[in-house]
Amino acid sequence: MPFLLPDFVAGGLSLAVVRLYGRAKHMPGKEMQIKAARIAVIGFGPRGLGALEALSQRLTGTEGRIQIDLYEPGPHPGAGPNFAPSEPTYCLLNIPNRDIAIRPPKGSRVGHFAEWQDRAVDPDSFPSRAEMGRYLMARRDDLFARGFTKTGVTCRVIPAAVARISPEGAGWRVQSESGSEALYDEVLLTLGQPPVEPDAQWADWEEHAARREAEVAQAYPAADLRPRAAAWRGKHVAIRGLGLSTYDVLRGLTMAQGGRFDAAGYHASGREPCRILPFSLNGHPPFPKPQDAAFDALFDPTSEETTGFSKAATAAINAAPEEAPSLISDALLPVVARILAPQNVGAAEIANWLKVEWSDPGTQDQLPPMEALRHGIDLATGEVAPSIGYTLGQVWRKWQDAWRAAFNPGKASPQTSKRLIDFDEGLKRYSYGPPLASARELLALIDAGLVDLSFATDPEITNSAQGWTLQAEGHAAEVSVIVDAVLPAPNLSVIAAPPLPDLISQGLVSSLSSDLAAATAPDGTLRAPDGRPVPGLCLLGRLALGSVTAVDSLHDCFGQSADRWAQGVIDRLSV
Repeated sequence: MPFLLPDFVAGGLSLAVVRLYGRAKHMPGKEMQIKAARIAVIGFGPRGLGALEALSQRLTGTEGRIQIDLYEPGPHPGAGPNFAPSEPTYCLLNIPNRDIAIRPPKGSRVGHFAEWQDRAVDPDSFPSRAEMGRYLMARRDDLFARGFTKTGVTCRVIPAAVARISPEGAGWRVQSESGSEALYDEVLLTLGQPPVEPDAQWADWEEHAARREAEVAQAYPAADLRPRAAAWRGKHVAIRGLGLSTYDVLRGLTMAQGGRFDAAGYHASGREPCRILPFSLNGHPPFPKPQDAAFDALFDPTSEETTGFSKAATAAINAAPEEAPSLISDALLPVVARILAPQNVGAAEIANWLKVEWSDPGTQDQLPPMEALRHGIDLATGEVAPSIGYTLGQVWRKWQDAWRAAFNPGKASPQTSKRLIDFDEGLKRYSYGPPLASARELLALIDAGLVDLSFATDPEITNSAQGWTLQAEGHAAEVSVIVDAVLPAPNLSVIAAPPLPDLISQGLVSSLSSDLAAATAPDGTLRAPDGRPVPGLCLLGRLALGSVTAVDSLHDCFGQSADRWAQGVIDRLSV
């Protein structure tokens, strides 16, 4: 049968349809029977793409007409806003080329990220999110062109947001914000991080800015922040947050305004803000990743150590909350001790570090912001011996796939889940660190007098006639702009955009606990407040944090969670 590839138009993908009907053997001598069905995927970014690719692999060799509708209002289906090709090239991934291992589906003509690129790349360099977005869209196009060959599938992108999802009979009625509606057998929510109600602090700042000649702005889309920043020349700008997003904001305020970095430091264009003041609750910049593959290899666990960790992680997930930490620590300790043996770091010292980390994450990082930044750079370059925390963080990073494989299919109690999630989230200051070049750029901006970390640690902030006054350690500074670079927590109660608030009010979505996000089964099936599964209504991603772990990773979008969801769909549709 003929097929029609998506057309690229001004608003994104048109409603072009991929029509590919056929039959193929699922396995020698056997053909799976799938009943006719309609499937809706709400939100078509990387996680929706990963889910669709996983489903396409399982539909090969099946019978039955299936309609898949992908609801995505943004202009870059398959990439989503976080990896939009329109984002500035200075917005970088925090994964070097050598570590990008997003498996393509079987039969893909696109291949791995390294194979897809049309030029030689430095394995130690960090690609832009826009470049990754172009790769994801190439994967999408290949999926539409070839992925559903020998299946009975019609797949289309609907450029609309969803206003409401409600049960109807054995299925689900989906109403878009454009007014159209349709009935589906299966609905998958892959929403990423929807807009949230502003917290009390930010809401007050928004209200104050509206009454004064002051501004508040969001870090993303970075393509929108860049032209706004052109009007902040000579102004004092504060940045709420000192994490990965802050580096994108800093580039938008400096190099995007004509400045440049080189080995000598930062060379200003004269169009930058006069002063930039980042701040956070603890004032600690994240620790950059090891500078190259050779140094990074120091932190590689052995295959035997990884096997032992997988067993320990599985046991921890099934353990009581007071027992789980020791199981994880017992697996980490010998690996860290082996790596740090040349520094004569003993097991008792490592065990004590882990004990404190479980009870008070981050409290062992006591250096002032400037010293912490310089120390992180020295750690990443190997200028100083690896610390216990830095070593733990790099080992933990290398065990992320094993960690997800143990946690996500498990059935941890909410109390155990909370303890394990808090530990994983706390170690992100090491395991999710930025490129070394980003930390060096921050230092160069400080040396150039543009960035000041004097107010980095939880300053007192009061409204003023010009905007806001920041106070810390007896010093004060006035700013007229605040940029928010903090990623909201996946708290279901503050989600501002449909369809989740309505699903919660219908009793179809519930939080695992007050401190965690949505309760889901291993295949993504949502659970109602009474714990019962809601068949055919699934959610994947960070809004299920607690039911799953380590969700803020591109690799997770194409991992086992997508596979489990796809298999669940096949199981429910099999006849």
